[in-house]
Amino acid sequence: MKKIFISIVSIVALLATTVSCTDQLDEINANPNQPEIVGVPAYGVFNGAVTFLMTQSRGSFSSGRMALPWVQYSAQRNYTEEDRFQFREGTNQSLYTDYYLAAVDFKTIIDLNTNPATKALNAAYGNNDNQIAAARVMLAYTFLQLVDVYGDVPYYSYGNQDADFQGLQLAKHIKPKFASQQKIYADLLKELKEASAMIVTAEPVFTNGDNLFKSATKLKKFASSLRLRIATRVKGVVPGAETHIAEAIAAGVMTSNDDNVGLTYQKDDINPSPFYRDFYLGNRTDFAITNTFVDLLKGKLGVFGVDPRLQKYAAPTTASKTDVKTFSYTETDDLTKYVGMPYGIPSSLAASQRPNTSFWSSNVLKQDYTEILMEYAEVEFLLSENNGWDNANYQKGVKASMERWAVSAAKINTYLANLAPASQANVLNQKYIALFMQPYEAFAEYRRTGFPNTLLQPGGSYELNAPHPETDATTYTFEALRGLTSMPARFTYPVNLQQLNGESVKAASLNIGGDKLTTKLIWAK
Repeated sequence: MKKIFISIVSIVALLATTVSCTDQLDEINANPNQPEIVGVPAYGVFNGAVTFLMTQSRGSFSSGRMALPWVQYSAQRNYTEEDRFQFREGTNQSLYTDYYLAAVDFKTIIDLNTNPATKALNAAYGNNDNQIAAARVMLAYTFLQLVDVYGDVPYYSYGNQDADFQGLQLAKHIKPKFASQQKIYADLLKELKEASAMIVTAEPVFTNGDNLFKSATKLKKFASSLRLRIATRVKGVVPGAETHIAEAIAAGVMTSNDDNVGLTYQKDDINPSPFYRDFYLGNRTDFAITNTFVDLLKGKLGVFGVDPRLQKYAAPTTASKTDVKTFSYTETDDLTKYVGMPYGIPSSLAASQRPNTSFWSSNVLKQDYTEILMEYAEVEFLLSENNGWDNANYQKGVKASMERWAVSAAKINTYLANLAPASQANVLNQKYIALFMQPYEAFAEYRRTGFPNTLLQPGGSYELNAPHPETDATTYTFEALRGLTSMPARFTYPVNLQQLNGESVKAASLNIGGDKLTTKLIWAK
């Protein structure tokens, strides 16, 4: 299926650059844009789409060289220019394209369950409405990733025939409009509400091969929780968002870690998690945990004490690449063994700084790691915010995060007993800690709220791990590239879109205030 969809993208590129005559367009559109789907079980397409989506957006390029270091969960040990916002255009283009490839798959699931030729066949593998609902929810998740980082983008809606929603309709719209952020966020909320309402909880989503939800009840909770995330992001900006917050909570959001939605990879070297594959099979040891994040977890930054998640997130400096696989972690290790790689240093300093710094732990760098789409801890932080920074929700969020990372009950109780009380800063800083390895959500939250307030900012100075042999410097200054004086506010549109769909890109750029890294989205602080 992936090959089919890559072929579709190639056809779009060909049409966008070489076809001008209407009669030629009609001839070419007769077949290639509608791949044969009769006989394909929707659950196979669904699992392939989910795996493709998470693998392509959470790997060492799409994540490790863009959002992951920008929110300072990681620092590169070699190519530090990318940490300082000099991202590769090829990475940007691949991320954008891969989101749409996944979206095509999810739309195909809807087609399979609405097309009379395939609907009955797929009813044997699960309730048709549940399969459609699952696809609508995953389309909402996928388009949320796009609109959150680019702003206006081509958009597809199952339940809304707005003339501006021209995405994924190649037979009609080879050069689709870019829908406005206002319209996209409003429709995402509507889609999630309608998808949730059509779920039949007494029946399975898929009778075979459901690697994500397992049950319709979990799907329904995810739909409501994702709706709560989006509505909180755009409250005060998109009309009706506050109503969606109340309705989503009433409909039933996640209530425990059993409700977490994530893709668990195979415990082998055939289909392991993205960073395990890159770290061990691809020998990409380019990434280490950052100094700012380690210092936050050690209690050196902010108002929190020593966080026992440090030993769950990071490996000790004594653990080599091979040792990380088998190292036995305890919660009483000497904290001096955990040292972050300086974030935002010039490449000239990398060689002197990377020795004796911590890799991520085996909890992250393992074959069967679970890439999280959304978890219960985040829901409790959202509830705390929407309940006026409620302390009970805040503590539940911290506890849920620690339990997910298998921190002992005794350590959790001690930490909570000494936890600084709920406030905007404390709730959002703890949310940042809990969102570890979910960089795009952390990136969105930072732009929305300004938190965490512990990130090293461009122009700011921080301690080096050891003096540089040439200068004997003890500190360095984070000098951002691309002329930036703060974190990017968005990703610029991929350059190749200028050739593929130039008029729409130009219109979208004007609508958002310029196709620049510094252009803020409608909800940004």
